[in-house]
Amino acid sequence: MTAQQQTEGPRRVAVFGQGYVGLSVACAAATAGYDVVGIDTDGDRIAALQDGTLAVAGVRSDEFDTAIATRRLAFTTDGARCDDADIVLICVPTPILERLPDLSMVAAAGRTVAEHMKPGALVVLESTTYAGTTEDLLAPILEAGHRVAGQDFLLAFAPERIDPGNTTFAFHQIPRVVGGIDKASTDAAVAFYADLVDHVHPVSSTKAAEQAKLLENTFRMVNIAMVNEFAMLCADQGISPWEVIEAADTKPFGFMPFYPGPGVGGHCIPIDPIYLTWQSRRDAGRPIRLVELAQDINAEMPGWVTDRIAEALNDHAKPVRGSTVLAIGVTYKPDVGDLRESAALQVLHGLARRGADISYHDPHVPSLTVGADHLTSVDLTTEVVAAADLVAILTPHRAVDLDHVVAHAGLVFDARNATGGGPNVVVL
Repeated sequence: MTAQQQTEGPRRVAVFGQGYVGLSVACAAATAGYDVVGIDTDGDRIAALQDGTLAVAGVRSDEFDTAIATRRLAFTTDGARCDDADIVLICVPTPILERLPDLSMVAAAGRTVAEHMKPGALVVLESTTYAGTTEDLLAPILEAGHRVAGQDFLLAFAPERIDPGNTTFAFHQIPRVVGGIDKASTDAAVAFYADLVDHVHPVSSTKAAEQAKLLENTFRMVNIAMVNEFAMLCADQGISPWEVIEAADTKPFGFMPFYPGPGVGGHCIPIDPIYLTWQSRRDAGRPIRLVELAQDINAEMPGWVTDRIAEALNDHAKPVRGSTVLAIGVTYKPDVGDLRESAALQVLHGLARRGADISYHDPHVPSLTVGADHLTSVDLTTEVVAAADLVAILTPHRAVDLDHVVAHAGLVFDARNATGGGPNVVVL
């Protein structure tokens, strides 16, 4: 098969990485009629998926069940299984290591693909990264063995846009941005994603697609920082930031609401802007000052929320040391089981360092470690709620009955305005 023939209708897909990004796109491809193999180095995860168990937080269960029912979705730890794939998707993590981008997993996946991919295959990188990664890092790896990108294989970048826990938008409803190294690569990638989603937006290059992803998440991070700092000001002035945001949101143009909280978490918002600021300093020799300032503000929020909880206890004549604090929700956002970069966890660590007696309830996290203590999620009984000196609502999952909490708690600190307030509730 030549690179040009790739656009005629490939039917086999290999997806490297079976986290919530890779598994979601694997399910979408199987549902769309492709034969799909999901590849991951985590043997336990693969074993669970092979048994039909959704072992990945952030993937919609209805989309997973539909894909499994097609019997076109298989899972393996063997990267060589990409050898018959017409399309190879790389959806591996791209973390930050010591404030530097760590693309080792992208490189490792690329080497495996280079060793096994068939002639004419389309390779698409979905992992979030800085502009230039596809052409400058991945392409040379794939060109090993005297292959030439655009001639012997096609290459594109299509940033993932999964929002874990979001039940409003199904996979197919989220438009995809696609940029290839040439027109043939872009056309092939557009044709593939058009089978999976309702709208595909092609751009002129892989770099444009890579930068678009960073802009999306940096936009959110900067605006969250602005409203977090605004919440600090409102607290000093005795004004509810939530009331002010609600009032501003009545304007039908020129305003978009963002909401304060204990901080930012997950893989995207705290991490992706670092790729942008790192590359700006490396390539342009200058900082992106607004972005770096926003990162600093968001990094302050868990400590500020810890201080607010301490103030709430103090106002009720209770020191932090020795007080029992029951946390509601410890994940980075509601209705997911992901603890990565969770601001709620940072708040708990801060309270534990001050001597608070910590417990927590989270239906998505059966156990965790806070400081030297290994904790298990407690049942949210009336007795447990009433016994706490303070209940801190840090991540309000839909499965938690917050009315029950407010009704039986002596003191509640609501970091997300999830309760609507009350005589025993202190709202951020």
